[in-house]
Amino acid sequence: MSITPKTPVLPKGLSLRPIPMLIFGSRWLQLPLYIGLIVAQGVYVVLFLKELWHLFAHAFDFSEQQIMLAVLGLIDVVMISNLLVMVIVGGYETFVSRLNLQGHPDEPEWLSHVNASVLKIKLAMAIIGISSIHLLRTFIEAGGLGSARAGNYTETGVMWQTIIHTVFILSAIGIAYVDRLSNLATEEARRQTSHEQANGKGEHH
Repeated sequence: MSITPKTPVLPKGLSLRPIPMLIFGSRWLQLPLYIGLIVAQGVYVVLFLKELWHLFAHAFDFSEQQIMLAVLGLIDVVMISNLLVMVIVGGYETFVSRLNLQGHPDEPEWLSHVNASVLKIKLAMAIIGISSIHLLRTFIEAGGLGSARAGNYTETGVMWQTIIHTVFILSAIGIAYVDRLSNLATEEARRQTSHEQANGKGEHH
C-alpha cells in the first residue's frame, strides 16, 4: 500500500497541457547521451580486442607477471563495460522510458526492481570493483618500489591511490546506509498508515 496519494490516471485520448507536456517530454533530451554511451561501449569492445590480440601475440614472450597484468587489463575493460550497461539500461528505464522487458528471457535480474536508489548503489559497487582492479595492478607493478621494475610508481602515488580507493568504499557504505534509513522510514510510514486505516475501519463498524 503506498503512503502517497494515488495520481489520477488520465483518460485515454486526453493529452497534457502544453507546459506539463514540455517538462515531461524534456526527459527525451537524455536519449543522445545514452546513444553516446552505446558508442563508448563499442570503443571499449575495440580496446578489449586490441588488448586480447596483444596478449595472444606475446603469449610466449611475457612473464607470468606481465600476463597477469594483461589479464587484469582485460577484466578492467569488462567491468567498465558492465558499468556502462548498468548506466545505459538502468538509467534509460529509470529516467527516460520503460523498456517493457517483463517476461523477456534475457531481462537482467536486477532490472526488475531498479530505481534511482538501487541504481546508485550498484554504480557505487561497480566503481569500487574497477578501483580494486586498478589498485591491484598498481600493487603488482610497484612491488619493487625504488627499483627500475617499479616504473613510474612512487610511494606517495601508491598511498594516494589507496586513500582514494578507501574513500570510494566509505562513500558506498554511506550511500547504502542512507538508503537503508530511507527504506526503514518508508516501511514505518506504511505500517503507521495501515494501522490508522485499520482503526478507521474499526470505528466505522
